[in-house]
Amino acid sequence: MGTLDYEVKDHVAVLTIQSPPANALSTALLNDLAENLDKVENDNNVKAVVLNGEGKFFSAGADIKEFTSLQEASDFKALAERGQKLFDRIEHFPIPVIAAIHGAALGGGLELAMACHMRVVTENAKLGLPEATLGIIPGFAGTQRLPHFVGTAKAYEMILTGQPISGEEAEKAGLANQVVQEGDAFDTAFKLAGAIASKSKLTINAVMDLVPYAKADQFAKGVEKEGEKFSGIFGSEDAKEGIQAFIDKRKPNFRDQ
Repeated sequence: MGTLDYEVKDHVAVLTIQSPPANALSTALLNDLAENLDKVENDNNVKAVVLNGEGKFFSAGADIKEFTSLQEASDFKALAERGQKLFDRIEHFPIPVIAAIHGAALGGGLELAMACHMRVVTENAKLGLPEATLGIIPGFAGTQRLPHFVGTAKAYEMILTGQPISGEEAEKAGLANQVVQEGDAFDTAFKLAGAIASKSKLTINAVMDLVPYAKADQFAKGVEKEGEKFSGIFGSEDAKEGIQAFIDKRKPNFRDQ
């Protein structure tokens, strides 16, 4: 069984992450997501996509335990580049992708949600980039996308403290399109997708092609730089300590080296 479920209803493709308990972004999940995007792109019947998570979370982040199997800086750089490339594909996808977020979108989970074109969140959902608490940094373009939505000051605060914000705060900060009651994220996102799917596919594709031009050229350079820093930091003692502390469920003892 794959880590994603795929179905099409009323011109809307529904992609459901099924990787319990945390819907972590493992290599297998990223590969399945890429394959399902191929399906969407090759289905002329699809005009919008809703991405959601089964169980308690949208996605609680990258697969930290999988990190421990990586040894060389080149491994981490390849991991960052794979995630960045996939999320860049989502951002420039010819069909709009709406993230329906409940429970939590943390780390890689939030980076995935930010690559989507729209986000519907529940009031109490937690959205954040907690990588600094593990002695590492975001690697799937989180440092570049978050300021675009919430501004640089709030992005510094969220990334440097690693503390998440609620769905309600996310909507006020510009990170979410709509905030809804618990249990309503998917239905609201599907309704939004339906409103889009009622339009001509020619119109939809044209808009999806045009809006990304509004993003500055510096973005691509920033993403590349993030990949370099991501792989470099993973070689540090603090990164090893932070990841081990996370696995051991204890507070890390950082030595700034």
